[in-house]
Amino acid sequence: MSTAATQDTRSDRIVSACIYTALGLFCLAVLYPIVYVLSASVSNTKKVAAGEVWLWPVGFTLDAYKAIFDYKSIVSGFGNSVYYAVVGAVVATVLTLLAAYPLSRKGLPGKGLIMAAFVFTMMFSGGLIPTYLVVDKLGLLNTRWAIILPAALAVWNVIITRTYFMVTIPEELVEAGKVDGCSDFGFFWRIVLPLSKPIIAVNLLFYAVGQWNSFFNALIYLTNEQLFPLQVILRQILIQSKVDPSQMPDTSKLIQLKELQQQLKYSLIVIGMIPPLLVYPFVQKHFVKGAMIGSLKG
Repeated sequence: MSTAATQDTRSDRIVSACIYTALGLFCLAVLYPIVYVLSASVSNTKKVAAGEVWLWPVGFTLDAYKAIFDYKSIVSGFGNSVYYAVVGAVVATVLTLLAAYPLSRKGLPGKGLIMAAFVFTMMFSGGLIPTYLVVDKLGLLNTRWAIILPAALAVWNVIITRTYFMVTIPEELVEAGKVDGCSDFGFFWRIVLPLSKPIIAVNLLFYAVGQWNSFFNALIYLTNEQLFPLQVILRQILIQSKVDPSQMPDTSKLIQLKELQQQLKYSLIVIGMIPPLLVYPFVQKHFVKGAMIGSLKG
């Protein structure tokens, strides 16, 4: 049985053209700042200051990037940020999975009350000062755990992960595991985790990006500059225009760094963007699937 090809009407073509035009403009609005910052970071300092850089680099130079690696705090800050992002994402993902899976099962006693307590913390919090006092009393000030533990669990991620488990892991599968003599932990380890790669990727990406972009906790809980993440160093240079002469043993390089101040800002922004942009393509497939399933009502 043959079927005639469906022809788009004139109104359909107009709507499609409008949609593609809007998407194209949105993409330009997102991509242009990125391209401009990248071009400015490798352009001649005087050309950037004169406003001659619009899209492509003018007077190509890598002086700003060379200056970055001569500045000790930037290198140590980058390493600290990677540590906080990786360790923080792993710890937070483990806690999220351990909290979400029991809440997704019907047999958990007091599940509604526990879930209500989780949701309550989304609307109300103790505030900055009580949180600081708790961190202080636990002896976490000026330690790496002061950055990792206070942000170790996001209730919204727990809700998404719980919904994913409710949709993906049916009660019949749990009952079949019990019939085969599988314990709750064994079922979680052998069955649930292998089936949960998409939602694990979602949590790892959410938490890693959140930790990578975070700087407020570091400002509050850290005074040791050796523990500062890259974002705090960025803030000092971008907002406060602060460059510590002790970090530059060579006076000539310090003078060069002062001349590269404007260009250095762009190069630091590029450095800060690279890790998330490199990681996302590897988890995109799982991320899209996990986010879509986790957002459905179970």
